[in-house]
Amino acid sequence: MLISLSTWKHGFHPNRITYDALLAGRSALDAVELGARYCEADLTCMSVGRGGIPDASGHVTLDASIMDHEGRCGAVAFVHNYEHVASIARRVMEKTPHIMLVGEGAEQFAEEEGFTRTSLLTTKAELLYKEWAKQPDKLHVRLRRAEEGEHEYVFVSVDEDGNHTEIQRESVGLPPINESHDTIGIIGMDSEGKLAGACTTSGLAFKLHGRVGDSPIIGAGLYVDGEVAAAVATGTGELVMRACSSFHIVEMIRQGMAPEEACEVAIQRIARDKQLKDDMQVGLMVIRRDGAWASRSLRPGFQLAAASKRLGGANQLYNVTEKSISLAKEA
Repeated sequence: MLISLSTWKHGFHPNRITYDALLAGRSALDAVELGARYCEADLTCMSVGRGGIPDASGHVTLDASIMDHEGRCGAVAFVHNYEHVASIARRVMEKTPHIMLVGEGAEQFAEEEGFTRTSLLTTKAELLYKEWAKQPDKLHVRLRRAEEGEHEYVFVSVDEDGNHTEIQRESVGLPPINESHDTIGIIGMDSEGKLAGACTTSGLAFKLHGRVGDSPIIGAGLYVDGEVAAAVATGTGELVMRACSSFHIVEMIRQGMAPEEACEVAIQRIARDKQLKDDMQVGLMVIRRDGAWASRSLRPGFQLAAASKRLGGANQLYNVTEKSISLAKEA
């Protein structure tokens, strides 16, 4: 009963890595970590790992979490100088009595564990930051909407009346490159029916220095209960954190709700958030213990990669609309 799901289009290749690891007999925990590491090292993905978009002070900071079928979990946040934060999170889980380490403490732990220190800021990301910083009071950025193609961030100018006008990327010195989108969350089931998940991100572009989103928060960006389900969330972290979305989905399934219904109820809760704005997006995914899985998004534009025995081992990309997508119990 092998299954792997990864968020967003940039999760397509990491999902292949994850599923191939499952096929090779690796545990779900090993497999999701390998998929996360692939994306963290992928410089074309500008919202995960090295090459991520800087914060408002020009620093790239990373967050991640990992969790297995026994409820063991680890997380790190506000990491400046280490690329593979999902692996550091796993080491926190396995070698400390704690769940989360942050900032300098997380980096000291990573150094003691032999992780390689590296600069996370790439030339492309630095260019983006410098262009943004030239007009911080006039140039704003928001996540793309579904109809706006593959560019991760859309620039807008805001006049004195608060009216937004989109700015062409070339006019702020940015090449018309294709970028991927947001956090990557990966959940998987191995040959023994064990579940695991990983979530890793560089967070919102130009966030306030020190901001941490939902990705490293157990129960928000990721939650796994080996007796029930594994769920992951992506998108605007503040919405997910207020709703504890991953835990919410798993808990509803524990109470007998079907995966697609649980995703629907969780999204509707987010849709009622009084802080919701029209440039915010959330995507949710879940795998139930019996192999049934589902996904739902707040708005069109969310994509996921899926590979499973039912799909013949093929890695497929799905476009998720306002209605849940799901597959029945795996054979």
